[in-house]
Amino acid sequence: MAFTFTESQIQRIREYGDNIATDTEFATEAERNSGFSKLISRLERENKKGITEFITSPRHHRLMELELKLSEALIAEGFTEVKTPVFVSKAALAKMTITEDHPLFEQVFWIDDKRALRPMHAPNLYKVMHDLREYTDGPVKIFEIGSCFRAESHSNDHLEEFTMLNLVDMGPEGDTTEKIKHYIDVVMKTVGLEYELVDEESDVYKHTIDVEVDGEEVCSAAIGPHVLDPAHDIHEPWCGAGFGLERLIMMRDGDGSVKKTGRSLSYLNGFRIN
Repeated sequence: MAFTFTESQIQRIREYGDNIATDTEFATEAERNSGFSKLISRLERENKKGITEFITSPRHHRLMELELKLSEALIAEGFTEVKTPVFVSKAALAKMTITEDHPLFEQVFWIDDKRALRPMHAPNLYKVMHDLREYTDGPVKIFEIGSCFRAESHSNDHLEEFTMLNLVDMGPEGDTTEKIKHYIDVVMKTVGLEYELVDEESDVYKHTIDVEVDGEEVCSAAIGPHVLDPAHDIHEPWCGAGFGLERLIMMRDGDGSVKKTGRSLSYLNGFRIN
């Protein structure tokens, strides 16, 4: 009879590393436990070294590093960066069709009966791009990078507070579909990931162009005019895309859990601290 690591041992190993073989077989239970102890000791030393080096040679958290690179890349493409509140009104969500009968409604963090933490940037960006139209006859190109919030089931792929990059080009010059494909390519090259485009259906936007990395969705893009536009007084073509930054980092760096990539009390730049 061969012995392999227990589920609790595997979980413990994966708290430190994701590309470590956990299917090793041992002749006896004692050998298995001894092998586990030696492995954990090595992983703890490497983890401590990583934290120490991060503290003694200060640099940006990798989430911030990516935010800064993406901001620079989009500004070079003519986009204006905006920062909007994390609070969103119930009425603004209703304009996005997120009402009590919508699947996303149950995932919203409500502050009171009229306000919530934003589950997406779109309601705010609709408002900003509408108001900016007054100041230019050319394209209105804006983006925002910031936290969004959804009540998610606990898993390695989702966070309740996550960082979204949303960009939108209203009144784009040239073919709208080709424009959004270009912007997607700018973002994904900045991240450093190969990708493919897939047509999908969406609860909010109906039809989307999704960006996938090894079969995992990392972005959804939409093109207007759209059925949501009249509620926001938008009456011209546009294209937009939303990227989950923690998931991009997870895919780029080979992390087995998105929890290691974002805001955390358990990890510092991917290293376990508790």
